[in-house]
Amino acid sequence: MNYWIVLYILGWVLKFESCFLLLPALTGIIYREHTALAYFAVAALCLICGLLLTRRKPKSTSLYTREGFVSVALSWMVMSIFGALPFVLTGDIPSYVDALFETISGFTTTGASILPEVESLSRAGLFWRSFTHWIGGMGVFVFIMAILPLMGGGTNMNLMKAESPGPSVSRLVPHAKDTAKILYILYFSISLCEIILLCVFGMSLFDSLTTTFGTVGTGGFGIKNDSIAGYSPALQNIVTVFMILSGVNYAAYFYLLSRKIKDVVHMEEIRWYFLLIFASAGVIAANTRSLYPTVRETLRHAFFQVGSIITTTGFATTDFDLWPEMSKCILVVLMFVGACAGSTGGGMKVSRLMILFKAIRKELRLIIHPREVRKIRMDGHPVEHEVMRSANVFLVIYFLVLLLSTLLISVDEYNFTTNFTAVVSALNNIGPGLDLVGPTQNFSIFSAFSKFILMFDMLAGRLELFPMMILFMPTTWKHR
Repeated sequence: MNYWIVLYILGWVLKFESCFLLLPALTGIIYREHTALAYFAVAALCLICGLLLTRRKPKSTSLYTREGFVSVALSWMVMSIFGALPFVLTGDIPSYVDALFETISGFTTTGASILPEVESLSRAGLFWRSFTHWIGGMGVFVFIMAILPLMGGGTNMNLMKAESPGPSVSRLVPHAKDTAKILYILYFSISLCEIILLCVFGMSLFDSLTTTFGTVGTGGFGIKNDSIAGYSPALQNIVTVFMILSGVNYAAYFYLLSRKIKDVVHMEEIRWYFLLIFASAGVIAANTRSLYPTVRETLRHAFFQVGSIITTTGFATTDFDLWPEMSKCILVVLMFVGACAGSTGGGMKVSRLMILFKAIRKELRLIIHPREVRKIRMDGHPVEHEVMRSANVFLVIYFLVLLLSTLLISVDEYNFTTNFTAVVSALNNIGPGLDLVGPTQNFSIFSAFSKFILMFDMLAGRLELFPMMILFMPTTWKHR
């Protein structure tokens, strides 16, 4: 393990976080809040720590997979530890454990909150709370690499692979730095489009910014106690569209801009993603028709909640915990499925599940035709053995973490539905669960112990398990 390069990377992350913290500080100044001082103070602290860690570049800048994964896991933890401080200093969230939970939930784009009501928070606090979604949505390392090369060469891909969601991560263009630039240009463009549309249809600029951070980052922190329910149907429809678009693999947008329409058409994952959305929304609309006065309102709520859950955003326009059991079961299934690989959404990812189902079908065919030679293909290309192995191991670790976490938080003596959906929500970075952690409830009911378990689940889910898991391997920390 090259410890110096890990510390060097942590230093750069802290320097960038100090810059991010200036935006809520500016928000506090605009709204004449004393909270701005706390954000400036924490920004200065991050900058000082960052400068100390980066004052000398390590002699060896080689960044292998081990260092890449450890750097990413530790960076997200350190970023959350410092990012929680303003909430405590301003008094918005007096308990540091609760502030850390809220911050990790923000950066991992989970959207699970410990706040019984959010409208009493300062404007700076609301802005920072939502802005963490936007930072974590595409990833802090993708942002850093878009601006400056940390190491040079091809080693930056080890950071991008550790942070970017999906069973496989590849370059859109030959250089990782250029790929990062393209991703953030697309990310910023989609965000800007939503901000403009929300403002045009009557939402204030502050609300548009914070809502967009939660939508495009697929986070789900609302700045109103009723989430998105209080806004007009037109605004809800805009959020629905952008949630669904944010769950699409960003490579598809790059292909569209490059006029490679055939490449988009051949992406099986996107076809299945939209098929799942329309099929699920259709069934839920039929199942909940009696709960709403018109077909239009029924469809609006159905598509909004399906889009919110499958993209793991977590916004709500209605209390879906009151829906019939079939509709709630569909939403729980969509919590596991998640969005497309290469998007800002969480979950297991549509492509990973497609690979696993194709592997099952292949094994069943081999039972009938033992001598048949058949390769698993995605988008017309054979799936490499490394990707298959990674998908299988991911599935095993995923369910082990899910079961163990559910068992551990059961010490709080809440019912199974509450515990299970709380863990599913955290591990898949969704936000609301069912029953006591439903869309009108919050996670403050859990003990500090359970909150730390859920915080680990949120980080593990956002980083696709592996970066967090290798922290517990003794061989990870040995010198080369």
